[in-house]
Amino acid sequence: MLSFLRILKFAFQDLWRNFSLSFMTVFILVLMLLSVNTLWSLDVLTKQAVEAVKKQIDVSIYFVPQATDKNVNEIKAYVEMFPEVVDIKLQSKADVLASFREQHKLQKEALDALDELGANPFGPTMVIKTREPKDYKKIIEALDVPEYESIIEAKSFDNHEDAIERLQNITNRIERIGFGLTVLFALISFLIIFNTIRVAITTQRVEISIKRLVGANNWFIRGPYLIESVFFTIASVVCTIGLVYLALRWIDPYLAVVLPNGFSLTNYFYSNMLMLFGVQALAVLLLTVTSSALAMRKQLKV
Repeated sequence: MLSFLRILKFAFQDLWRNFSLSFMTVFILVLMLLSVNTLWSLDVLTKQAVEAVKKQIDVSIYFVPQATDKNVNEIKAYVEMFPEVVDIKLQSKADVLASFREQHKLQKEALDALDELGANPFGPTMVIKTREPKDYKKIIEALDVPEYESIIEAKSFDNHEDAIERLQNITNRIERIGFGLTVLFALISFLIIFNTIRVAITTQRVEISIKRLVGANNWFIRGPYLIESVFFTIASVVCTIGLVYLALRWIDPYLAVVLPNGFSLTNYFYSNMLMLFGVQALAVLLLTVTSSALAMRKQLKV
């Protein structure tokens, strides 16, 4: 126990002696981890945005005013047979009329024209949702047959596939840039840690020689430098957690406006924090220990 405490003492002495290098090491590691967490956040937000866009996609089938409930239910039963269909909503003639009046309540000319007709000019409407946007084409083609021509007046498909594709393309570009920055910061961190340990060993050659003469074992000599690696890992991960938390708290109100159901990136962060930062901590520890071990192997003969 006493030896371990002395190793800790030597480790923190080295960190203080090389404070500028230690600070720069932690700073670069934090930048690397922030790049990783930015990529993670982008991935989560892209998936949420794509799902939100997909939920807005549907195909509307407009029936002629003369269509009976039997006609509509027959087509509804036919569409329900497709495994791609996840939801079907029917609007009666009265519902469609009420919806039109609500949407145009400030447009007196439109309402006056509707009143002049006397009868309800609208037919029933069927709104269909499928699992994927590409499935809508199949549904439309299935209904585009002669036996339904006299019943179906029109089909409307709001296709957002282009928007989804553009969103994913932009995200992919950003992710590639982020990945490149992460690799760059990892390489810089590796070199800085390597040089930090190398400088520490070089400036302490006399102390190391004395330790050898008095019979210090390999662990006692190498221990402080490994402790420094652990310190770099803990400090960088803790700083990153704090910065990520503050950033997510700041961005959440804006996300709530854009994304549905009040999605919170902060809550998602809490739910996955142990796994997310556990993996990052292990990766950083591997990076720091490896660079320290290589520096010690080069500079120490113990």
